[in-house]
Amino acid sequence: MTIQERAEKAVELKNSGACNCSQAVTAVLTDQTTLSPAQLKQISAGFCAGMGNLEATCGALIGAGMIAGLKTEGNGTLRQTKKILESFKERCGATRCKDLKAIVDGKVFCPCEDCVRNAVLSYGEVMDLK
Repeated sequence: MTIQERAEKAVELKNSGACNCSQAVTAVLTDQTTLSPAQLKQISAGFCAGMGNLEATCGALIGAGMIAGLKTEGNGTLRQTKKILESFKERCGATRCKDLKAIVDGKVFCPCEDCVRNAVLSYGEVMDLK
């Protein structure tokens, strides 16, 4: 599956209600880790709505960072996660859920679907996953 296909699958998972934003990202990147889909779903369960509904860092972005940590086994993860965050911010315009969900000119600045899509695409860009 291409990174674009993974991104669209993540959006489908989020929109179906089967996963929150963080879980949707980790679900489509499961093969980047040694954990099972069920384990990743459990680990990422509390990070939706801006990290536990606090409107802080976007849960989709946190999901991508979690997978980067597992993929790098903690070696260079900070550098990779920073790059993912920078790519995500360039694509979405912000990293905090509260800012992403702000109403600008009568519409949401960056809808959850776009955040999920862009978190997966940013992961792919930084981690060289085509």
